[in-house]
Amino acid sequence: MDTRVTPLATLKDPTLFKTDSYINGRWIKGKRRFDVTDPATGQLLADVADLGPKETQVAIDAANAAWPAWRDLTAKERHGVMMKWFHLLMEHQEDLARLMTAEEGKPMKEARGEVAYGANF
Repeated sequence: MDTRVTPLATLKDPTLFKTDSYINGRWIKGKRRFDVTDPATGQLLADVADLGPKETQVAIDAANAAWPAWRDLTAKERHGVMMKWFHLLMEHQEDLARLMTAEEGKPMKEARGEVAYGANF
């Protein structure tokens, strides 16, 4: 029996770990799934949604439909949304880095840096 603790069990906020895809305000399970394993240990982390062309088109259509509302916001309003996103990423930097490390085998220090780097866009 494998008694190793999965890296996901160490998350401060386990609700950050999702296995479905978020499209148009809903979590989509998808008809197919694929396994995600820890490359360092081979341990199964999760099975996640494996979406196809139909779901991809639904996501594209939803993004296109959302565009006018985003476009019509003032620069100040868009800035507020983006700053909230930045602060959420940084608030959860450690957990996001753990997820990246578990999935990719990336060193934690590098994963933390990547979260911060990405948040700054």
